[in-house]
Amino acid sequence: MNQDYKPTWRKPVGILALVAALTIYAIGVAALSDVIGTWHVLLQTLAYIVLGTVWLLPLRRFLIWMETGRWG
Repeated sequence: MNQDYKPTWRKPVGILALVAALTIYAIGVAALSDVIGTWHVLLQTLAYIVLGTVWLLPLRRFLIWMETGRWG
């Protein structure tokens, strides 16, 4: 292990922020379930596929920030 290694606050804070953000996002999607539940089954499927994957878009940059401190 490198002697100059110093733990950063970004990883624990990042994990807590990620869990909090995903919880809020999941609650938001669950709140939409009444509206989405009235749609045709194919539209429901499409909506849940989109809503189930859209949260991944900012994840790469967030994980890079947690590792390096840059948004990059």
